[in-house]
Amino acid sequence: MKLASLKSGSRDGTLVIVDRELKTAFPALESGFSTLQSVLENWEDAAPALETTYRALNQRELDALPLRPTELASPLPRSYQWLDGSAYLSHVERVRKARGAPMPPSLYTDPLMYQGGSAAFLGPRDPIRLADESWGLDFEAEVAAITDDVPVGTTAEEAASHIKLLMLVNDISLRNLIPQELAKGFGFLHGKPGPAFSPVAVTPNELGNAWDGGKIHLPLLTHRRGILVGNPDAGQGMQFDFPALIAHAAKTRPLPAGTIIGSGTVSNADTGRGYSCIVEKRVLEQIESGEARTPYLRHGETVRIEMLDRNGRSVFGAIEQDVLQ
Repeated sequence: MKLASLKSGSRDGTLVIVDRELKTAFPALESGFSTLQSVLENWEDAAPALETTYRALNQRELDALPLRPTELASPLPRSYQWLDGSAYLSHVERVRKARGAPMPPSLYTDPLMYQGGSAAFLGPRDPIRLADESWGLDFEAEVAAITDDVPVGTTAEEAASHIKLLMLVNDISLRNLIPQELAKGFGFLHGKPGPAFSPVAVTPNELGNAWDGGKIHLPLLTHRRGILVGNPDAGQGMQFDFPALIAHAAKTRPLPAGTIIGSGTVSNADTGRGYSCIVEKRVLEQIESGEARTPYLRHGETVRIEMLDRNGRSVFGAIEQDVLQ
């Protein structure tokens, strides 16, 4: 099934069930649940009721409303925990090279992860407000999983069953603020102002055989100013799949229902697949010519992130954001 949250007077939005074609929506309150957080906390009871409504919606048996992406918040407008990995090592290698930082051997065996701010996410059509272009605004196209309650010490084998929903992410970065933050040895703050998520979150079965239990095997498309800049396959080059990332996050703490685990920027070793963040392109330019030529995002630009299934249909809807002053 596909789920979304309408913007409302509540900070947690109003949950709606969305049809497979992403054209119509029906209030989940009719099934007894008003927010996605409440569904995740009561998944065993909530999922069957929502699935019944989802089937009826797809069979056009309900008096549904048109789905308008501009009216949507993030599927989870806020979360108890947003943890972003960096599972694609070709991305890690390129970004670290840009900072002059070598690859520690541990990155090949132990996931890299940071905890981001999760009090209020951007919706899929919300603009990115950039106060200063010199901060180096970059998009980062990713995929993410949402969990139910994950006990501390959960193994990767056990973690797969805790993946309830999947979605897309634009993990917005301010590249020119990050080096000075990391130099302090304590992690991101200003360099990661907060992500945006796709219009809908979907259950893994919506992906069919493109979901193998840990990875999504579909290209992730990123457009800048209407021009395709990247289409790497999200199933290739992912050193740590979602169960591994969840197990890593739960090593010393339980994860509450509604925890979002990001994959990190989707990247393939094949540079012909383009890029899912500008810094990768700049690093390749620097290696090839000694100079990074591609600018970071500027006011007036638009970024679009989307994933199509093997029949060319949008799976999650598109994140499409304008950069504004």
